[in-house]
Amino acid sequence: MSSIPVTWFEIGSDRPDEVQGFYAELFGWTFEEQGGPQGSYRQTTGGGERGIGGAIRGLDGTAPNYAIFYAEVADVAESCRRAEAAGGKVLLPLRTAPSGLTLAHLLDPSGNRIGVFTPPPAG
Repeated sequence: MSSIPVTWFEIGSDRPDEVQGFYAELFGWTFEEQGGPQGSYRQTTGGGERGIGGAIRGLDGTAPNYAIFYAEVADVAESCRRAEAAGGKVLLPLRTAPSGLTLAHLLDPSGNRIGVFTPPPAG
């Protein structure tokens, strides 16, 4: 059994208000605006103790809408290398947020986008 958990999801939308309302009505999720240098980022802990957390990222209409899940890994660079060796591609190269969180986006061989990340160091 793998020890790599899926711990986060993100939904990118050019209509974040509408999407937030949809998930609020469908599942009862609440969201908190986190903002950031790239615009709206609304986090939810809708998964509670049994599920995963996630967010809606507001898009400006120039990028396509998307939904992605993130697996929490020990080494993002190694995961990128392994993805390419297994026939995938690195779509968004490794980057580190100001908080210390490291992430990358990958494409599986059939074109599905997935994310990998390492949380910021504890401290």
